Amino acid sequence: MRIFQFLAIYLVGLALLFGAKFAFQLSDYLVPNPLELILFARKEGRVFMEAAANTTMVAIAGHGCSLLLAAAVAFISRGANTIGQLVKTAAYNLQAYPVVALAPIVFIFLGDGLASRLLIAAIICYFPLLLNFLGVFATPVQEVELFFQQTGRLGPVLEVKIRVFENLQKIVTVVAGSSTLAMVGTIVAEFLAASNGIGYLIRKALYQNNLNAILTALFCIGLFSSGYFWTIEWAGERIRKELSG
Repeated sequence: MRIFQFLAIYLVGLALLFGAKFAFQLSDYLVPNPLELILFARKEGRVFMEAAANTTMVAIAGHGCSLLLAAAVAFISRGANTIGQLVKTAAYNLQAYPVVALAPIVFIFLGDGLASRLLIAAIICYFPLLLNFLGVFATPVQEVELFFQQTGRLGPVLEVKIRVFENLQKIVTVVAGSSTLAMVGTIVAEFLAASNGIGYLIRKALYQNNLNAILTALFCIGLFSSGYFWTIEWAGERIRKELSG
């Protein structure tokens, strides 16, 4: 369903672009005609799809890393202890720096390979996850937790499990939404300094003023991003049903 929604939005966007081209009589150098785009997509589509798949795999890995990091930081920070507050402050301060300011440092130490792409993807998408987990882990489910307190079975791990189960739908929504940020982070890393991935192809297309390549890249990004978004929603719904059952 998400993929069909993306296709509809993408086609509407193309229609508006080409409508403006013909309405204002823009040159083919500025906006190519639809036939050129179709021919380019048929010729180079496989290259762009493979690049987008590569980017998506890196984004998934970075998203997973940020998910684990955000959950760990939120677990440590859920109390009012000094260590928890220190960790929370460090996480908040890191988010204050734009990725374009951090990226050169990352590339200096890690190079322009996979590690840099993973780290930048994780940096961009971890903060909304952190805020979500902080809210969930810090909000008690009083009736359920009181029962386990009275039976002497309520420990930190069980407490978090209860709160996660109570807010599972909210968590799934935020995790699915942050998946798009993971894609953005990976593409930004590839655009700034990388030799593969869809971001690298966009950078080449920008230097060559090749709008056909950019439009093809946007199609591939939207297709894979929608697929990943839908997969997370589907998995979250399955988990929710299994736990509820």
